[in-house]
Amino acid sequence: MSKSLTRVRNTLIAAGIAPDIREVGQARTAQEAADSVGCHLDQIAKSIIFRGESSGEALLFLTAGGNRVAAAKASGIAGEALGKADAALIRAQTGFAIGGVAPVGHLNPIRAWLDPRLGEFEVIWAAAGTPRHVFALDPQTLITLTGAVPADFTD
Repeated sequence: MSKSLTRVRNTLIAAGIAPDIREVGQARTAQEAADSVGCHLDQIAKSIIFRGESSGEALLFLTAGGNRVAAAKASGIAGEALGKADAALIRAQTGFAIGGVAPVGHLNPIRAWLDPRLGEFEVIWAAAGTPRHVFALDPQTLITLTGAVPADFTD
């Protein structure tokens, strides 16, 4: 088991959650993940990371699979202009590689926001630290674990 997957699993267990982690052939896109677990595209919680232009920090936007982050809305919510987060920043702050960024188990704290669309489902799925693993949980638990603030930041 990879270090990233182990970190996600241990985070869930520490929170009192029996992890439902599934290995899928490939889940680099939300559609691939949804097809792999047999759920609606919007039940996939994408971890979209931006770089705060003023703070230099990575910022996490948890977005429903079919939605896109609207840059102007997200910048307004974050209180700073947003730019592209490179692989080095993402790895340094979260401990994950692009394509497998989980919403939990980060190496360092991260400010996070959650797309309200995710709250419309009983179960959502997110990357479990690799491009081949996903895990299930309910949206409220995701908010609790991440400290994400529900906000309208999508197109």
